[in-house]
Order: sequence, then structure tokens, then C-alpha cells
Amino acid sequence: MTDTIRLTVAQALVRFLGAQYSERDGVSRKLFAGCFGIFGHGNVAGIGQALLEAELTDPDLLPYVLGRNEQAMVHSAAAYTRMRDRLQTWAVSTSVGPGATNMVTGAALATINRLPVLLLPADTFADRSASPLLQELELPGSGDVTVNDCFRPVSRYFDRVWRPEQLPAAMLAAMRVLTDPAETGAVTVCFPQDVQAQAHDWPLELFADRVWHVARPLPERARLAEAAAVIRSARRPVVVAGGGVHYSGATAALAAFCEATGIPVGQSQAGKGTLPFDHPQCLGAIGSTGTTAANAIARDADVVIGIGTRYSDFTTASRTAFQGDGVRFVNVNVAGLDVVKHSGVPVVADARETLEGLRAALAGWRADPDYIEEYRRLDAEWAATVDAAYHPAVPAAGAGGLLTQGEVIGMVNELTDPRDVVVCAAGSMPGDLHKLWQTRDPKGYHVEYGYSCMGYEVAGGVGVAMACPDRDVVVMVGDGSYLMMATELVTAVQEHVKVITVLVQNHGYASIGALSEELGSQRFGTRYRYRGEDGRLDGERLPVDLAANAASLGVRVLPARTPDEFAAALREAKAAEESVVVHVETDPLVPAPDSRSWWDVPVAEVASLESTQRARKTYDQNKATQRPFLQPSDRPTEVTE
Repeated sequence: MTDTIRLTVAQALVRFLGAQYSERDGVSRKLFAGCFGIFGHGNVAGIGQALLEAELTDPDLLPYVLGRNEQAMVHSAAAYTRMRDRLQTWAVSTSVGPGATNMVTGAALATINRLPVLLLPADTFADRSASPLLQELELPGSGDVTVNDCFRPVSRYFDRVWRPEQLPAAMLAAMRVLTDPAETGAVTVCFPQDVQAQAHDWPLELFADRVWHVARPLPERARLAEAAAVIRSARRPVVVAGGGVHYSGATAALAAFCEATGIPVGQSQAGKGTLPFDHPQCLGAIGSTGTTAANAIARDADVVIGIGTRYSDFTTASRTAFQGDGVRFVNVNVAGLDVVKHSGVPVVADARETLEGLRAALAGWRADPDYIEEYRRLDAEWAATVDAAYHPAVPAAGAGGLLTQGEVIGMVNELTDPRDVVVCAAGSMPGDLHKLWQTRDPKGYHVEYGYSCMGYEVAGGVGVAMACPDRDVVVMVGDGSYLMMATELVTAVQEHVKVITVLVQNHGYASIGALSEELGSQRFGTRYRYRGEDGRLDGERLPVDLAANAASLGVRVLPARTPDEFAAALREAKAAEESVVVHVETDPLVPAPDSRSWWDVPVAEVASLESTQRARKTYDQNKATQRPFLQPSDRPTEVTE
């Protein structure tokens, strides 16, 4: 007879999660570092009670952290797992109703970025004994739909535990997806509030330590040979390195491959740091927010080797980056969805294993010396451009002696340590960081740009700091994104997690303001202004004091205006032991250096505004350069009668 223990569903859930481990390359670690949670009537007496029991009897089983915003908790969990190469993550528990649906944005972010996060929203009563409940969705045409069903399209796995007996199957399926490098993303398992509290006799083996192997799929020999043959035929090859290089721990393999072959590397947002900025083959950012060096090489490339990238529109400059006649693609990814993009040679495999295989297959082959000299010259020219942005001829080059965003980025880059981490997500800052930030450590750059979610920055910074307590974490955030979600500064104070937040005040949405102007919409609706007598939002600036706001959340605030004040504030923040906000006002009208690239944002075809008419002409010119990358395969086809 199987030994059993009587526990509630919630108690069993907590015990199960605390016994899960991930393993890769023979190294194992706890899969769940803990559980973020905000309690309401849907989970306080279920999962909340179970977490309390665990804290009192086994504090290391599943440590609990109180968050301030449900979406922010998911962001912190996503940032943590990204820093841990998706081998460790957090669970997130919320109440039913708005507490649950507040997580939907975070779920979308995790799934789009392919980051494993376990979401545990409470749900309405399974027995329907008290329906309709507070916060229950009532649909006249369906009795089994709750608000949590909106998680389905943004989750890689979705389930609902209607009965205690369903828990083992649901959680084993959830673990499978969380530890699958190709299928991972947000996993949502809903728990009706009455089911959480139900007791059941569980087999003890359910709570035994369970190790989930994270696979390294090997490349097929035929595909590896085909990819090597295509690369050998290239005269102007380029690598596009994505986040998959990081997640597979392939940065050393990438460096060895590029050093052996002389092939240069352009980096997506997620792939930045795959080579240090001063590596001889590193051309830095590629695409709409890329460097002029990487984009010039991409424009004439004849073979593009995508490694761990999903080829987002920013990476391909909306499919205008690669203009070479007959350009071919070699795509290496664990996800089948990505290897078929642009009709490339599909290598469904781990990045590290494939790079090592390709290096062996290409032994003796190296890019033409003239090509190597060309891209190194272009890279040196871009390095001079970055230096000019960091150190303009006239310091504080913005209007009224304000710092420019380029100067702020430059000082943060130069005054932080190589292993420190910069965090960002939305606004003008990510694009400027992508092209200007000189990454010195593989984990030194953390910009969420799959979903580019405003409000991610502070919450993400907390997750990064929890994942790597031996590094300083610098959150770069504009006032628009800060106002979306600054509340996790309180969580940082609560947990004694040090985060340095550089809060850039530019009185509005700098990124969308610049885009609006470029597209002929005259920065409409992007400035923080009083409403004028004519009814438009074009009056005086709002007297918003974000420094005072940050101080009210319990962090130390260091205001800075001049270069010397800003540098002194950064040094003071680095020396501090607790979280610090450095507040600086910049001139949003001074742009970063141009990438000489494009991003497809449609402009009105007809308009009475002359500014929009001009923008449409420019749009049509750029649109004409888009390419479908649908070349027919030259692979021989075997026909069987």
C-alpha cells in the first residue's frame, strides 16, 4: 500500500514546488527560488496559509516575497530567470479577479521572451455553491469560463485544477514546459479558491525530489554539413547573435567560432553581451537600433547565420537590413518556429553544441582578409561616434545646459564595474543603450525588448538583483515608464535588495515623442503638460516631483543636474549598501547617433497635415526596400513513387 499524507491542495502544491530541481550539464539547482505573492480573498486561506506553514516549518522550501503589484511580480520573476539562463525561476500567487488579470501583461512578456515563470492565479468556486461571487465573470452563454481564461493565449501551458486528484497531472505538465528550452514561457495553473482549501490523501512519492533535465539538442549531421557548406561559400558572412546564445551558455563557443573563422557578429537586444564590445569580431547592435558598422555589414551580407534569434522586426530592421542579392540564411535555434524563418538552412539544435560542430566542420576556412579589414574599420568609426556621444565637445550639450541621454549613458557605462548590470525595457532608452552601451560582461546588459513593457524596469531590476546579489544593478528608466510602475522600490527596501535607479526626467514620452515627430504627428499627446485655454495639452509643464515620490517610497534620492553632480551621485550610489535613486533631468530633443536603419510604423496614406504628407513619402520609400526572404531552397528533393 502506498504511504500517504493528508494535506490541502495548496499545502501539497507548495511541497511539490519546493521539491523540483532543474539539471543541465550535470549541475542541478532548485527550480523555484521562491514565490512572489499578493493575498486576497481568493488565495489568502489557501496558498497563503500553505506558504505560512512552510515558512514556519521549512523556511528554505519555498521562500515567500510580498510584492506591490501583480504585473510587477511577474516581471521580477522573468528578470530573475533570464539572469539564471532559464534554469531557475519563481512562482507567482495572486487572488481571483483583478489580482489575477493584472498578471496577464507579465504573462505575455514572459511568453514572448520565452522565459519560464509559473503563475498561480486563484479562481472562482469549483462547486459554484455561492455563485455569483465577488469579481466573478458571468457569461450568459458559458458557465465554465472565468476571467483567468484570458491567460490562455499568452501562456505556453494553461490548466485549471478543478479537483484535488488533478493536481499531480497538472503540475507535472507544468514542470515539463517550464524546463523545455524550446517550449518554455509563462505557465498558468489556476486554483479555484475552494479547491485550494480541500484536503486529500496524497502519495508521499509526489513530494520526493524530482530533477528535470534541461536538454541540449544536438544538430543533425546532415544539417550541420549543409550549414557548413553554405558558410564556406560565403564571401561576406555575418552572425546575428540572439538571446539563445546566452541561455545555452554559448558565449565562449561563439567567441571561439568567430576567432577561428573571422566572421563578424551583430547582436540583437537579447543577444547583446554575447561578445564583449571590444572583441575583434563584435560589431555591436544590429537592426533598427543598431550600430552603423553592423548595419553596413548586414546590408551587403551574402550569408546570415542566425544563432538563438527569433528575427524580430527590430533585428531585421523590418526586413530591410539584409539587401544582398541572393542572401542566404543559416538558422540555429532550439525552437522549430525560428529555424524556418527567411527560408534558411534549419538547424534545430542547442547553440553551444552547434557552434562547436560548425567550428570543427569549417576547420581551415577563414573569411577574406579584406572583408575583415573592412568591418574592423567600420567598427572603429562607430567607436569614435560613441565616444563623441559620451563626451560631446561641449559638456551638458542639451538646451539650458541639460545633460543629453547619451552623456548619461556614457557616464553610467564608464563609472560602473564590468560585472554590473544595466536594466531597461521601454522608451527611448533601450534603443540608445542597444547602440551605445559598451557591454563588458555576458550578463552585464539586461534590456527587455521582446515586449518592451513600460514599468518593467524597477521590477525587473529587483529580480536581477535577487538573481545576482554580487553585482550592482543599475536601472535606467525614463519618467514615463517610472510612473507606470515604481512601486517595487518598496519591495527592494523590504528585501534589502540594492538597486541603483537612474531616473531620467524629460517631462513626457521621449521615445514616442520622437517617433511621432518622425511620422508627421508633431509629438501629439507625448508631453506632460497642463491643458491650455484652447483645450489642448500644450500648456506649462506639470510640476511633478519624481524625486520626492521616490523618497516617499523609502529609498535614498540623489538629485543631479551637471556632469560633475551626476558623476558624484553615481559614485555615492555605488558605495551605498541600500537602494538609491539618482534623479537627473535631460534634454529629450537631442537624439542618439543615427543607426542608418528603419523600423516599419505605418503613416496615414491621406492627411491634411503637411508634416504627415512628408512622412508618408519617406515611409513609401523605405517600404519599397522591404524583402520577403522567401528564396526557393536549392536543396535536392527526393521524390518517392
